[in-house]
Amino acid sequence: MEKLQIKGNWNQIKGKLKQNYANLTDDDLTYVEGKEEELLGRLQEKTGKSKDELKKEINKM
Repeated sequence: MEKLQIKGNWNQIKGKLKQNYANLTDDDLTYVEGKEEELLGRLQEKTGKSKDELKKEINKM
């Protein structure tokens, strides 16, 4: 399984995710270091994508 690598500015990544998935809220995209799995779980629930798919998408940003 690929590891989630949040590099650069999280606010920019968050903005891109909100553009791609209009149903995501700021609460859904709250990132706390060390709680990546919780973030991925919220995103998975809202987008219907697997955690691996989401990790790849975020890591590309």
